[in-house]
Amino acid sequence: MFVDIANITVKAGRGGNGAVSFRREKYVAAGGPDGGDGGRGGNVIFRVDSNLSTLSDFRYQRRYEAENGQNGAAGRRFGRGGQDLVVPVPAGTLVKEEETGRLLADVSRPGEDYVIAKGGRGGWGNSHFATATRQAPRFAKTGAPGEEYRLQLELKLLADVGLLGFPNAGKSTLLSVVSEAKPKIANYPFTTLSPVLGVVAAPQGGSFVMADIPGLIEGAGEGVGLGHRFLRHVERCRLLLHLVDASGSEGRDPVEDMQTIDRELAAYSPALAALPQIVVGNKTDL
Repeated sequence: MFVDIANITVKAGRGGNGAVSFRREKYVAAGGPDGGDGGRGGNVIFRVDSNLSTLSDFRYQRRYEAENGQNGAAGRRFGRGGQDLVVPVPAGTLVKEEETGRLLADVSRPGEDYVIAKGGRGGWGNSHFATATRQAPRFAKTGAPGEEYRLQLELKLLADVGLLGFPNAGKSTLLSVVSEAKPKIANYPFTTLSPVLGVVAAPQGGSFVMADIPGLIEGAGEGVGLGHRFLRHVERCRLLLHLVDASGSEGRDPVEDMQTIDRELAAYSPALAALPQIVVGNKTDL
């Protein structure tokens, strides 16, 4: 199942508490403080996983918690830091605060770690608080709590070329011919219910990614049909390939179809409408 919106909770680890301890040594007042510091809490880190293309995994696990830091100990021994929690996500994932909509990260670059929630600092042990006038402090600091967020994850597919057009214009057929993708193909509208990606090998070498976006209809920019949900996946494309059914076999006017789709792009996002576009007349054999 293609899932491009998910709501989860992430919580970084709490810092460990500082220790209150005194070494037992002759001629040292009160034994001398030697409490160690607590370890820092683990971070929650998002990392691109090239094997993922949907947020479906987040339908089953909604809460992610990093490990807490360990407490300090006697002999100025520091507590172990909490282990970071690495959460794999598909490239193109926007991480937002659910309540405010504030963008925390755009997880798009493979090999780069995005710290979403920072672990709390470890508390100081009592050895930190010894002074000439306070030689036997009997207190230490507790560890700080880690950051916690309610997040909304929003996936915007990363593709070089986006296929646009009315339902049944032939977008899936084109993608299946120029790439190894196997989208569903049938002679009825709305065959494609979710975006499909395919890698196209260029004749001069190299390759690029093409995305088959579900068919748009009039009113898609305002949420009619499937368009409003999937128009976000076109925003990151470098080029739009606009397929138009040139045959008129279904009683539609090709020029009017093209103009309708262009209006919906502009209604959704002026930046989207400004992307370079190639118009492809399809079904000319009919």
